[in-house]
Amino acid sequence: MTSLRVFTRGFTLIELLVVIAIIGILSSVVLASLNTARNKGVDAAVKTNLGEARGQAELFYDANNFHYVGTAGTVDDVCFSGASVGGVRGIYGSVSFAGTSSGGSPTVAMTGSPSSPTEAACHADMTAWAASAPLRHQVNMYYCVDSTGIATVTPNVLPAGQLYCS
Repeated sequence: MTSLRVFTRGFTLIELLVVIAIIGILSSVVLASLNTARNKGVDAAVKTNLGEARGQAELFYDANNFHYVGTAGTVDDVCFSGASVGGVRGIYGSVSFAGTSSGGSPTVAMTGSPSSPTEAACHADMTAWAASAPLRHQVNMYYCVDSTGIATVTPNVLPAGQLYCS
C-alpha cells in the first residue's frame, strides 16, 4: 500500500506578505523619527556654533582694546569675515557655519537685515554685538546670541543694526 504524504511545513504566501507589511510599517515609523532626530541635531549644531561665537567675541574684545568694532567692515570688526586682532579671529566663521548647518546660505548679513530667511546675521558696534541663525527643526525660528549673555530662540530675524536679542 502506498500512502500520500502532505508536507505542511513552511509559511503560506499570505503569512509572508503580512510579515513583510508589518516590517514595512515599522521601518517607516523608525525612518520618520530619525528625520526628526536629524533636524534636532542640526538645531543643536546651530546653537553650539553661536555659543562658541560668544566666547570668541569676548577674546576678540579683549585683544581689540575692549571694543567689538574699531572701524566697521575692517579687520577690527568682530563680525567681519577677515577679522583678526592680535591673532584673535572674529566670529564670522562661527556665525556663517551656524547658518549653513541649518541648510541656509553661508552669507552673513552684517550691515542690514538678512536678504532671505535662511541667512544668518551679525551686527556690532564698539560696545555690543548680536548674531542669529535660522533653525531647521523649529521652522521659521532663529537662534540669537548677544554680548549681554542672552541666548534665545526667537521668531524674528535679527533686524539691521539690532545689537541685542529680544
